[in-house]
Amino acid sequence: MSDRKDDKVDSKTDYKDTLNLPDTPFAMQAKLATREVQWLADWQADGLYEQVRAARAGKPKYMLHDGPPYANGQIHLGHAVNKVLKDIIIKSKTLSGFDAPYVPGWDCHGLPIEQKVEEKVGKVGVKVDATKFRELCREYAASQVELQKKDFERLGVLGDWNNPYLTMNFKQEANTVRALGKIVEAGHVQPGLKPVNWCLDCGSSLAEAEVEYQDKKSDAIDVGFGVVDLADLSKRIHVEVKNPVEVVIWTTTPWTLPANQAVALNADLDYQLVEVESEASTIALILAAKLSGEATERYGLKNPKVLATFKGAVLEHLTLQHPLIVERQVPVILGEHVMDSSGTGAVHTAPGHGVDDYKVGLQYNLKVENPVSGSGVYLPEAAVFAGQHIYKANPQIIEQLKSDRKLWAHVAITHSYPHCWRHKTPIIFRATPQWFISMEKQNLRAEAMDAIKQVTWIPDWGQNRIEAMIDGRPDWCISRQRTWGVPIPFFIHKDTGALHPDTEQLIDKVADLIEQGGVDAWFKADAADLIGADAAHYNKATDTLDVWFDSGVTHYCVLKQRPELSFPADLYLEGSDQHRGWFQTSLLTGLAIDNTAPFKKVLTHGFVVDVNGRKMSKSLGNIIAPQDVIKDIGADGVRFWIASSDYRYEMTAGKEIFNRTTDGYRRIRNTLRFILANLNGFNPATDLVAIEDMVALDQFILKRAAAVQNSIQAAYDEMSFHVVCSQMVAFCTSDLGGFYLDIIKDRQYTTKSDSLARRSAQTALYHLVNAFVRWMSPILTFTAQEVWPLIPQNENQLVDKYVFTTEWYDIPVTSVEKISDAEWLSIWDVKSAINKLIENARNAKTVGANLSAKVQIWAEPHIYQVLAKLKDELRFVLIVSDVELNHNGVGEGEATELSGLHAYVTAAEGVKCARCWHVRTDVGSSPAHPDLCLRCVENVDGSGEVRHYA
Repeated sequence: MSDRKDDKVDSKTDYKDTLNLPDTPFAMQAKLATREVQWLADWQADGLYEQVRAARAGKPKYMLHDGPPYANGQIHLGHAVNKVLKDIIIKSKTLSGFDAPYVPGWDCHGLPIEQKVEEKVGKVGVKVDATKFRELCREYAASQVELQKKDFERLGVLGDWNNPYLTMNFKQEANTVRALGKIVEAGHVQPGLKPVNWCLDCGSSLAEAEVEYQDKKSDAIDVGFGVVDLADLSKRIHVEVKNPVEVVIWTTTPWTLPANQAVALNADLDYQLVEVESEASTIALILAAKLSGEATERYGLKNPKVLATFKGAVLEHLTLQHPLIVERQVPVILGEHVMDSSGTGAVHTAPGHGVDDYKVGLQYNLKVENPVSGSGVYLPEAAVFAGQHIYKANPQIIEQLKSDRKLWAHVAITHSYPHCWRHKTPIIFRATPQWFISMEKQNLRAEAMDAIKQVTWIPDWGQNRIEAMIDGRPDWCISRQRTWGVPIPFFIHKDTGALHPDTEQLIDKVADLIEQGGVDAWFKADAADLIGADAAHYNKATDTLDVWFDSGVTHYCVLKQRPELSFPADLYLEGSDQHRGWFQTSLLTGLAIDNTAPFKKVLTHGFVVDVNGRKMSKSLGNIIAPQDVIKDIGADGVRFWIASSDYRYEMTAGKEIFNRTTDGYRRIRNTLRFILANLNGFNPATDLVAIEDMVALDQFILKRAAAVQNSIQAAYDEMSFHVVCSQMVAFCTSDLGGFYLDIIKDRQYTTKSDSLARRSAQTALYHLVNAFVRWMSPILTFTAQEVWPLIPQNENQLVDKYVFTTEWYDIPVTSVEKISDAEWLSIWDVKSAINKLIENARNAKTVGANLSAKVQIWAEPHIYQVLAKLKDELRFVLIVSDVELNHNGVGEGEATELSGLHAYVTAAEGVKCARCWHVRTDVGSSPAHPDLCLRCVENVDGSGEVRHYA
């Protein structure tokens, strides 16, 4: 579509001043990258967020709780997606009349920040003490918060940026301790020597969400555990056994063998006693029946002889000789975790180094032995290889087993193995004294499974995902051996390991101290000042809380503490990885503290990938920084890309994708520019036409807009923002650009400036832009506000300064129809079909511009009757100079793509009017205006043209 501001009239008399030429300061070139910066500064200076809050004071609350990003490094595209989606929701809920505050937050404690500080000043106790180290950590985290905050604000995300929540704020640190106290009081916390995910590089336990799986090359070995009492075995399997017998296990962690306490079989599996000839002698092996053949083949043993077959249950408590430690004998135990899908069907069991081993060990009262230090070195009390690093000892263990003839096979394999998400290095499972939130002690797991069913999960597969994770997760290890974090303020009896009897009161006391002086208040506090004479009998805990606990209890520390917020939240929204992270820790702590989930609805978005579907990473060199994209297409360009994508799945980013986004944005911008330009001179206080008095086409487009608005509002409610974007672009492209705006140009430009014909169109445009600016404001935030003050204002009404404080626009519609909606749709189909014939005629040089054409139409009755309603105004709908409408005789003319419609395009007869450019036979009929058609003469000198339909 184009306006006619720069068109030149080919006439001796210039009638330009008699035309209603469009004009607007709304620029064709957006120049968002530069202009948005100034707009943002103006909004901040004007306290825009506070104005929105004031506008919604007392309205129903809508609470979207911000999941805190980690305060480390510049934001990436994933951060941008997350924050923009939240902003779109908040703004759309505000449009719907809700008081929807948005308090952004940051996760500020933990290892990554410690590592950054260690790079500068070294480890605690070497060049800097713990107090100074924590001070430096706090300073670093604060600098990262400011760095990220600027980027989030630059994206147009509206929130309480001057008062965000930080997990390191003194009050929030204190409330985190208070939250722990409530969970302790409810009986969920217990100590334990349990195997936990342990990173040797971190020197600390890891949360489940801090573990990722990568391929690792490992030594896979088959090891024989000798049966101590052959007579006992003979009785169990009813076969006399004379030669030595070994139960063979298969493991990929040879370094855990020094901690072995048992060998586990499955009670219900079939096992075989297989006699084989080894290099030295005849020996029998106990293997799972299903695996015995491939096992003996793996060992290079020929002609194996099956002496007996029996169930695993018959070997329970059979005594075996440890293959490395002469002084140790271990039992055969039974466990459901043992399978016969691979290996040997017998599992080496070290309760100090594996979760399944620990669980089955509890049933048999096995010792939980951990001979490995936090740095991966065998402790002095280790039975073998004391002082050596486990990975260096690995080949020595294999060599000793080989020399002792206990090694049946050894191969290197590549398999999926847990790694630290920070260091990308393999973790180990290591039993250490830790504090746990028990999943079973107070039925927390069962309560969580019930609560999940009461929450709405979007997409719905999120429910199955988190159910599987809750169902299979171990107890939550909440303690960390770090310096920068919220302390676990426990006093532990030196002899019994029991907590101080006044623990709950002490937690409250420590929380009060922390609220005044931060976490250092605990670390500096003398035990005697807190527990008096009992200090001689108690150790003061030095552990810190898992940072997932910090963020997990923000529903307590933020939602329940800030008066402008509410609990539980209506919505949590994060990436799909948070089913194992923030969603889960929030759910568990919410139930432990309040017996309720902290959220009513949980929505997840996918990750950003490149055009090849690869996750963005430094190693692949495919990272696209949002800061760079903003410099190119502006924040609104980024926001439109995010909203246009179906964020429930992976979101593709790339130059071509951004270009397509820009095309959609440009379509919207050009449409708005046309509308604003044609509202030039319109005063809604005096010029607004009542809906019943409007031209039929204007009534129709408002009905179409109202229907689109209903769809858009529903899409916002369903958080289907890609539907909102497609609806807006389609309305601009099809309804407006492809139909309505093209038709009304003539009426806008050529009718008298104050005529009903023109004011009716302007009234429609006024309603359209008022509705459209609201549709787009949650997504195209900057452009919407750019448009807002350019809309003609009704001085008789109170006008909002910002579009963000308004509610949905009430588009007027009428039920009194001159032409029905169905008839207009039929006319639209006719127009599309005729346009193609005109285009063919233009290509054949039969006609020049559309307005040089005449169209003869032959139509069947159902089409004829509709077109006839338009009378002479049909030519304005078809944008030609003359139309001849015929009924019957459908066989004449050229067939169109529309059944029942034939037409023929010829050059219009007459002379081109110097003012409206229509080719008419009546041009020159007025001596006063020899270059004008009579319609233009009426509009220039007469009472003005009357339009009823178009």
